Amino acid sequence: MASSLTKDSASTSGSEKTFFGHPRGLATLFMTEMWERFSYYGMRALLPLYLIAPNGLHMNPATATAIYSVYLSLVYLLAMPGGWFGDRVWGPRKTVAIAGGVIMLGHLTLALPTEGTFFAGLGLVAIGSGLLKSNISTMVGHLYDGPDDPRRDGGFTIFYMGINMGAFAAPLVIGTVGENVNWHLGFALAALGMGLGVAQFLLGTRHLDERSLVVPKPLSADERASTLRKSMIWLGIAAVFYIGTVVTGVYTLNWLLVPITIAGLIIPVMVLVRIKRDKELSQTEQKKMSGYIWFFVAAAIFWMIYDQGGSTLAIFADSSAENSVLGWDFPVSWYQSVNPVLIMALAPVFAAFWLALNRRGKEPSTVVKFSSGLVLVGASFFLFLAPLTIAGDGHKAAAMWLVAIYFVQTVGELTLSPVGLSVTTKMAPAKYASQMMGVWFLAVTAGDCTTGLLSLAGVELNGTGVVALQATLAVLAGVAIFMYRGKVKELMGNVR
Repeated sequence: MASSLTKDSASTSGSEKTFFGHPRGLATLFMTEMWERFSYYGMRALLPLYLIAPNGLHMNPATATAIYSVYLSLVYLLAMPGGWFGDRVWGPRKTVAIAGGVIMLGHLTLALPTEGTFFAGLGLVAIGSGLLKSNISTMVGHLYDGPDDPRRDGGFTIFYMGINMGAFAAPLVIGTVGENVNWHLGFALAALGMGLGVAQFLLGTRHLDERSLVVPKPLSADERASTLRKSMIWLGIAAVFYIGTVVTGVYTLNWLLVPITIAGLIIPVMVLVRIKRDKELSQTEQKKMSGYIWFFVAAAIFWMIYDQGGSTLAIFADSSAENSVLGWDFPVSWYQSVNPVLIMALAPVFAAFWLALNRRGKEPSTVVKFSSGLVLVGASFFLFLAPLTIAGDGHKAAAMWLVAIYFVQTVGELTLSPVGLSVTTKMAPAKYASQMMGVWFLAVTAGDCTTGLLSLAGVELNGTGVVALQATLAVLAGVAIFMYRGKVKELMGNVR
């Protein structure tokens, strides 16, 4: 990255190197996140295909979709305890370094050609991703002089581009090797990617802000002992239970998947109820939380459909799509590069579009943007009915049908996701300011666990009836939010 480092004429020393005009530590975090996303999205692109492949684990599509959905939900569910470890145990910098090592070990475990180690590897990658997710974003914020630093938004934009660069390249490299050469070699490449990210992070830590070394609110000796004791008790209960199911011969994969999916639905509800019932919140904060629940439920529906782009759509493409352009065949996993390249192309367009509307006083409200995102993701599944019908008639659906679906979903994502992140920070009660980003991630957990539970119940998610039902649900949810926008705006108070 040396070529992208420039001299910062505004620096006090006159010779401090910067990264596109930003603190040099941003280059370290940019590259770390890029390689982490490269490993994550590469493995994710292979996951459902490996699960159903005859030379993979040869599972049925419903089980593969359930495993994929549970894995995604765990990544986001574990972001909350990951943030807690950074705040109370290790500090952000140490947590990210350890997380990178855990992710790399997870991918190496996935590379071993046995079923038992495969699921252990998935667990390790989920744990490591949860630890890394919240803390690396916190360190980006540390590079700037508070929320009013004019470079801050631009820094996060550059950081976000690193995410999408890694996500774009991963299926093209890891997917190609995994599908065309060897599945486990593909997973090993994901481990190599994370290894490069860890090396980049360790070499560049000297450029990070010293605050990333600090544990903001360290556990007291009593709290540490209590936390360790409770953790060991719950771990012991789980170990005894699962050893018992194995010894008695009743264990199946559902004994693991069903409790996780149920927990992924119950925990978000419990967290929201706990915050909503907190008597220390002011009346205004209580109203804002009531308004936020509308956004949370809407986001869960959105992610339930959106995240099937890597499972339901990918499995359909594997069996029923003509995966070629102008006679040139390409791996199924390459579809997973469509979204990130569209994000990189369209995000600046959307930013400029909202700004232009804002100058004319015509920018849509947060509620309208949210409802639009839901309608669009619903429309993408109405569009999905076309290739499903073509495949039902015994023909292969053209690749461009799937590209069109991903395009509509990406436009919906750009309408809803950035707005959701923003409204989460704006509507957060002061007491829960640092926790609310984890609450937003729980919407993804709830959506993915809903998909997982439906799959475990035997629902055929790529059936035309189920696809149409999901599409209708999303559109109706979007219309409902739009119809009740006055009520939601009233609950939002001064947040716009």
